[in-house]
Amino acid sequence: MRPEGLRSGTDKAAVSKWENGRKTPSIESQLLIADAFDVPICDLERYPWPHWLPGRDDPAPLGAAYTVQALRDAQRATMNRERRTFLTYSALALAGLASQWAALEPDRLTTALGGRRVDDQLVDWLEDTSTRLTALPTEQRQHTIKLMDAHLATVTDLLEGTRYSEATGRRLHRLAASVSSACGWYRFDQGAHYPAGKLWNAALTNAHTARDRDLGAGVLSDFAYQSIWLDQPESAVEPLSQALIHTRHPTARSLLHLRRARAHAALGAAADCHRDLAAAETALLTKAADPAPGWCRWMSTADLAVDSGRCLLDLGRAEEARARIDEGLTLLPRARDKTRGVFRTYEARSLLQAREVEQALIVSTESFDLATRIGANRCVTLVRELAPAFKPYQKVDGVPEFLERLRTA
Repeated sequence: MRPEGLRSGTDKAAVSKWENGRKTPSIESQLLIADAFDVPICDLERYPWPHWLPGRDDPAPLGAAYTVQALRDAQRATMNRERRTFLTYSALALAGLASQWAALEPDRLTTALGGRRVDDQLVDWLEDTSTRLTALPTEQRQHTIKLMDAHLATVTDLLEGTRYSEATGRRLHRLAASVSSACGWYRFDQGAHYPAGKLWNAALTNAHTARDRDLGAGVLSDFAYQSIWLDQPESAVEPLSQALIHTRHPTARSLLHLRRARAHAALGAAADCHRDLAAAETALLTKAADPAPGWCRWMSTADLAVDSGRCLLDLGRAEEARARIDEGLTLLPRARDKTRGVFRTYEARSLLQAREVEQALIVSTESFDLATRIGANRCVTLVRELAPAFKPYQKVDGVPEFLERLRTA
């Protein structure tokens, strides 16, 4: 109901379309929603739908006392049927988490919890199982998420109800962080941003307690990538800056610089973007004695080229962007289907800017088919966001059919 007593005319079907990204509420509907949540009108002017919607809680703070709480909260979020897929942590909340991670000294682990003692053989098996599950190709992982969830629940139970040495405890917390991060990425791919954020909060809390700075930097990078994806690049800069201060491996630093470049490009900060792109390239070419951390081991010249191209697109340099995107797609391994789908969408956007509509249609169709096959809803949404750019070309063969397919997907 409106304050004046008038009905909004909104039904469950309309809400479902808003939630799944198939339709944007009218200005009148958004004003009603903002009034219901006490959101200032200036927030609607500053942020596009649905990014002005308020979050309903804050992330769990860092510290050993909160590791299990954060894991349990994440598990509840993945099972919760509430309509909370829009919601993400605010820029202020992310900046606070990043600041805690950078400044707060991790607690020493408790070594005398109740229950039976965890031995190294069990932890070896849990770590090996996690490695096998997360190494599966993207297309297979959509069928194994229940195994990942169960694996995370097992690790959480051990942390909460067993005894372990400090060394074993750090391994368990590191494992909880790694599995939480992987489960968060699955939810992110499904467009379930609220549970993804809860899982990454649990990952950051456990990585901090395990004293694994590199893994913590990776989780902050995940939060930042989500913010960029949701058109909130201003939320990404501070977490990435904190992560860059506290991680040393050149591959990790390359990825962090690249993602910060994406945020700067989206904000129109060309000089800062180019500075980060140059730093990302330099870091990626730097040899390291140790292997890259697992969370960024996939980082390659293909990623650098395509994301550099996406930065150039955002900065209005379409011709240079196309060359970089084409270069990256040529270098990308076939096994990385999800990444290829995202990159192909960037290619389609650059082709549309160049008015090469027929080729853009081919590329977009391939990307849409791929995203549908591997069950990556956020990639489907990314293709769907190309629809407005195709609408002026409805006389081109195949465009009306493609637009209808996007509309009904």
